[in-house]
Amino acid sequence: MPISRRRALGLAGGAALAGATGALGLAESAGAATAWRNLGVVTANIGRDNLGQREAAIVAVRNALSMEGPQDRPLVGWQEIGEGDGDEKEKGWINEHFGPYYNNLHLNDGGHLVPMSVPKVYTVLAQRVTPVHPGKEGVSPNRVITEVLLGAADDPALKFAFVNTHFVAGAYNGKEDPYEAWRDRMWALHFDTLRNTVMEYWRTRGYPVIWTGDTNRDPMPKLYPERETRAFGSGIDHIGWIQGTNGVQIQLRNTKVVPMNVDGHDARVAVLQLRRV
Repeated sequence: MPISRRRALGLAGGAALAGATGALGLAESAGAATAWRNLGVVTANIGRDNLGQREAAIVAVRNALSMEGPQDRPLVGWQEIGEGDGDEKEKGWINEHFGPYYNNLHLNDGGHLVPMSVPKVYTVLAQRVTPVHPGKEGVSPNRVITEVLLGAADDPALKFAFVNTHFVAGAYNGKEDPYEAWRDRMWALHFDTLRNTVMEYWRTRGYPVIWTGDTNRDPMPKLYPERETRAFGSGIDHIGWIQGTNGVQIQLRNTKVVPMNVDGHDARVAVLQLRRV
């Protein structure tokens, strides 16, 4: 996503950790095998070019699935929310259209540029925001990684972590500018923070991790070349996951793309299946 789509933001400073809403012990061993359950996951960068289409784009993301009942409620990682718009409309539309069946997380803390919408069929057990870098005035806002630990409301032993983020633009766009070296360093720092700080935090506790994000790089290297699965093989908007050791399995059922008509980003959707074994 080219930096020219943003106004000069001048945002500095990393995000502080959000308070945990539950204990973070080692993941418990899973019980007997359960049936597969569907979970639609969406990564959605709302973008800057056609601001009049933002609400329609958010509605399109909410209606991304075509399943019955609670399974029709997608788990969403948002990017570029309120980033240079000069208004709070995107936040209001997310709260409006992802309403009583959702917890909309990180809209009011240091993760507000990359919040999440979590269907209430999953209980929020813990959440936090990990800072990556403070940004640079006129070039890029600060970057963070939002995180949440979720458990199925009807099966508390089915737990997984969900992570969302947005890498700095311009490091791998084939163009040069006076900040190219800074962009490269911040991109590399972001990759290392996502893998070595965030993913390892949850993985070493036994939880599988599903992540979404605008990586601003194509091809995007895998965080774990031997263990990570991606729903899409190319592009800069990604949905990926790694298996844990708590007995929760994840597999891909299908994918789709949802036009948002705001800029060059379309929402990407992966219908995953989860079960305990």
